[in-house]
Amino acid sequence: MMPTRAASILGQIPRGVWVLGFVSLLMDISSEMIHSLLPMFMVGVLGASVLQVGIIEGIAESTALIVKVFSGTLSDYLGKRKGLAVFGYALGALSKPLFALAPTVGLVFGARFIDRLGKGIRGAPRDALVADLTPQHVRGAAFGLRQSLDTVGAFAGPLLGVGLMLLWTDDFRSVFWVAVIPGLMAVALLFFGVHEPRHAQAPERSNPLQRKNLERLGRAYWWVVGLGAVFTLARFSEAFLVLRAQQSGIPVALVPLVMVAMNVIYAFSAYPFGKLSDHMSHKTLLALGLAVLIAADLVLAINDHWTAVLAGVALWGVHMGITQGLLATMVANAAPADLRGTAYGFFNLVSGMAMLLASVLAGLLWDSLGASFTFYASAVFCAIALAGLALKADPAPPGTHVSPPH
Repeated sequence: MMPTRAASILGQIPRGVWVLGFVSLLMDISSEMIHSLLPMFMVGVLGASVLQVGIIEGIAESTALIVKVFSGTLSDYLGKRKGLAVFGYALGALSKPLFALAPTVGLVFGARFIDRLGKGIRGAPRDALVADLTPQHVRGAAFGLRQSLDTVGAFAGPLLGVGLMLLWTDDFRSVFWVAVIPGLMAVALLFFGVHEPRHAQAPERSNPLQRKNLERLGRAYWWVVGLGAVFTLARFSEAFLVLRAQQSGIPVALVPLVMVAMNVIYAFSAYPFGKLSDHMSHKTLLALGLAVLIAADLVLAINDHWTAVLAGVALWGVHMGITQGLLATMVANAAPADLRGTAYGFFNLVSGMAMLLASVLAGLLWDSLGASFTFYASAVFCAIALAGLALKADPAPPGTHVSPPH
């Protein structure tokens, strides 16, 4: 009975969501081949400090999140999302050669900025497109599926990077050149494989940033925005997981395998937890995600042996699987359909500011007090968020109904 039910749910997820998932998979292969090696490339080859890594990662990731507010709003105003998504994916693909050519940290920063700018442009329209395409009763499963396929790319990329690093004797630049190929494939698949639903293309649109429209984003939506910011403060850039793995004595060529392990766990947990969120209290799942992240931080802080690092990174992956698709689903449920792009944009604007702060703080703590203190600080943020979550009622978004757990 259970396999049949699972197949039935998967069968209700629209073809366009599957295609968007495979587009994400290809782009993540391209991006993670580079990002899993980039901290070591910057520190070991280009001579950057860990603080510089933290600043670059913080600015790059926060740029991606901040830009989403503008692309999301523009997609609502135009009533079209695919064109912006294609442009964003194309920017990401075209940034990849710059990493291979970079002689200094400055050009790496420029390439990272362009790459994340592309991610910012495509992110909110793509998420809104998933919500537009999907019936509400399987929306959590749809976001979980897209996230799972995205994360398959996130572990396939580092795995391919490891193989090529071993084959080519730690030749970072050659690996970066190979990463260009799946990025271009992702752009082509999106361009030819996804068609927007008609209801996302209303002929007349008002400015989504007008006061009368912003007032339609209610209290339940802003509660989700606040939650997303706190979660981001507690979870800084994953570049620090790579550096922690390097401290454990793992050979440079094998360090990306740690991120492979995290993303395998993430990929296989995102869809089941996304499907569960269609039938279970969101507040309970968020609390579980925070508890798992606290456990991950403590394991990573207490011991830098490779087995402890692997265990901590695996727990980090479970946390991501529980929370990321869930937060995306909560935004979709809380926002009016014609303002979903704007809603995702503001959600990611606030999270982007938190990401910048968290990554810079993590770099400062790492350089001044050591790696362990960085992870202890993350655990403290998690505990504060968990306490706040316990005091807050689980809101019911307007026009939606979440069945209480039995």
